[in-house]
Amino acid sequence: MPSVFTKIINDEIPSFKIAENEDYISFLDVFPLKKGHALVLPKKEIDYIFDLDEELYNGLLSFARRISFAIKAAYPCERIGMAVIGLEVPHAHIHLIPINTMNDMNFSNTKLKLSNAELLESAEKIKRFL
Repeated sequence: MPSVFTKIINDEIPSFKIAENEDYISFLDVFPLKKGHALVLPKKEIDYIFDLDEELYNGLLSFARRISFAIKAAYPCERIGMAVIGLEVPHAHIHLIPINTMNDMNFSNTKLKLSNAELLESAEKIKRFL
């Protein structure tokens, strides 16, 4: 059964895409910890990030790096935090989150409730810096 991320990749579920190419995609987390919280993943459905072959893994990190620069430009912050948890969706992915403190990366924090209009505005804002 395809993961929710595969359904997003296949445009079966709408998303707030930031960027994509033949192998990778980035879109906003719809339950973000902070505005600008994005996900980056390979299009190939592989559950565990360390099961990616070396080329796909390195490409994922390179793609994520590019997205992180755009997020930081759109949402000035101390750093872009990167997290790989991998339990919530069985499809390897990276969280990129604008942070100013360690607590900003706490996934037990209350998630923001942004409207579709706010998410669309955020995605467009990030895209302007790619």
